[in-house]
Amino acid sequence: MRIRTAVIPVAGKGTRFQPVTKAVAKELLPLVDTPTLHHIVLEAANSGIEKIVLVTSKGKSSIEDYFDSDLNDEVLKKIQIVSIRQKNPRGLGHAVLTAKPLVENEPFAVLLGDDVIVNKGRPCIGQLMDVFEKRNGSPVVGIMEVPASETHKYGIVSGQRVDDHTILLDKLVEKPAAGQAPSQFAIPGRYILTPDVFPILENAQPGAGGEIQLTDALQALAKKRELFAFQFQGRRFDAGDRFGYLEANIYFALQREDTRESTEKLIKRLAKELL
Repeated sequence: MRIRTAVIPVAGKGTRFQPVTKAVAKELLPLVDTPTLHHIVLEAANSGIEKIVLVTSKGKSSIEDYFDSDLNDEVLKKIQIVSIRQKNPRGLGHAVLTAKPLVENEPFAVLLGDDVIVNKGRPCIGQLMDVFEKRNGSPVVGIMEVPASETHKYGIVSGQRVDDHTILLDKLVEKPAAGQAPSQFAIPGRYILTPDVFPILENAQPGAGGEIQLTDALQALAKKRELFAFQFQGRRFDAGDRFGYLEANIYFALQREDTRESTEKLIKRLAKELL
């Protein structure tokens, strides 16, 4: 089946960006002048997604207001954006489960609301959609290689390589302890999932951090059916991290004709003054 719907969890409190996130949703913090979440929604829309399900929480109505406003964006005008409230946030797995009533028993995409992935070709989630079709409707997670010293920050996967960019998974571990990671392939927040993940999430027990972990549910799913990982093409920014957010702002400023020259001069001047 074709992927029509994307779920974007945006219920987090943004504690790493306090105090500003006491008043502003972290997903609306801008990269130059465009909110992080806007970039992620565009990735989905440019991949052929028709409906976006935002999983929100108390205090996040500004996100709904933003997409209800006249954004003068022809791409966004072509997609439906709806939301559902996660009343008691209990982790990523619980957020995905919350979206179940709006997914309509179809395969769907998941994009995390603070992971920005850019490239010049097919968008990241679109690449995963292509693998989903190629692998006869099997779920797919996007992966990237990270340093061994950073594996504890991510869900880590391992399995049997089936081509240059694709792995048939047999193990998924959420934030493994130092030295316990099965590989250096991490999931940075892009998934194509099938509805059979919902019964697993409904019966899931809390995992790392006392939360319902999507990675744990996918490990259970991998024991029942083929589950693939695809090493996508693109550059990923963790806009939920302060340094990652700063890096993303500099990157986007250098990509734009109206800000490139001024940004280059600013970087050189600050380097000369401060270093």
